Amino acid sequence: MTQPLVPVLLVLNVGSSSIKFQVFERASLAVLMAGKVTGIGTSAQLSAKITGAEAPVRTALPAADHDSAMAAVIALIDEHDDGWRLAAVVHRVVHGGAAFHAPVVVTPEILAQLQALAPLAPLHQPHNLAGIAASQRLASHALDIACFDTAFHARMDPLFQAFALPGQLRDQGVRRYGFHGLSYEWLAHELVRTRPDLAQARVVAAHLGNGASLCAMQAGRSVDTTMGMTALDGLPMGTRSGAIDAGAVLYLQRTLGMDADQVEHLLYQESGLKGLSGVSSDMQALQASADPQAAFAIDYFALKVAQYTAMLAVSMGGIDALVFTGGIGENADTVRAAILARLPMLGSFETLVIPANEEKMMALHAKQLLG
Repeated sequence: MTQPLVPVLLVLNVGSSSIKFQVFERASLAVLMAGKVTGIGTSAQLSAKITGAEAPVRTALPAADHDSAMAAVIALIDEHDDGWRLAAVVHRVVHGGAAFHAPVVVTPEILAQLQALAPLAPLHQPHNLAGIAASQRLASHALDIACFDTAFHARMDPLFQAFALPGQLRDQGVRRYGFHGLSYEWLAHELVRTRPDLAQARVVAAHLGNGASLCAMQAGRSVDTTMGMTALDGLPMGTRSGAIDAGAVLYLQRTLGMDADQVEHLLYQESGLKGLSGVSSDMQALQASADPQAAFAIDYFALKVAQYTAMLAVSMGGIDALVFTGGIGENADTVRAAILARLPMLGSFETLVIPANEEKMMALHAKQLLG
């Protein structure tokens, strides 16, 4: 007698030069496979760990574009499955704009709407959507589901969404959206599960990695956050500037003669920890460096995280806990200590570290959406 096929979910996080993926069993959300493709655009390599297998899989890919990388991931799933049926491909999409407040099954109309948002997230959105286009071609039997990093912040009070601009511009979508929502939603989920006493409390969540932001959360909802209309605002990041005087951008263009593309490249690719230090965008490399500018970059980062933490405490009328997550937040204890050393004026509050798991959050969303 033929065994019934096991429905599975393929969760994707597609970047400019990498694809991270996990395969979840749809009913239990057990992880069946996890891996990544790195070096897209140069020398691509796929690595993966299949649950229960002794050795990981490592394969060099002959071609290095997103289509061939996606094809390799699908082929790996087909080769190593155990009676799996790919029910859905679940995509992280950074910007959902004002229209998307919850995960959706992607249709051609929705894909066109998401493409129109690409200028608001130029580092991420085009690659996110390339992943959707590739999966539609390579796994057309599966549904494509989009989960949005902006959705968690969609119900912030208008007081925290607005820029001080004329209403006509705000009505055209020039407003604050916030990002890293899937990470913050996972933290809210984990607080309910592990610390229900804090789930209703005033929590500042710190997603600190190559991309970095903070979120004020209360009762599992986003109250305020540091990122704005794009994923460029707020904290300094690996290569992104964070908040900068808008007049400085005008100066770069009018006086220094930079065009819009040059300014965009500067603010997204050459700034942040990389620009401050002149050494690296990687926090581990900065911590290992003897260069005084590396230490300066770390101090600057810690100062800005502390300043914005205090700002978000004001947004909630106080703080009961500061929760760290992300690569820096989870692993750089000296950076956490440097941040906390600048916050004695906030009084007593708990400090927690909760590992990020945006992929599991996306799988939970997909399971609920599929019913």
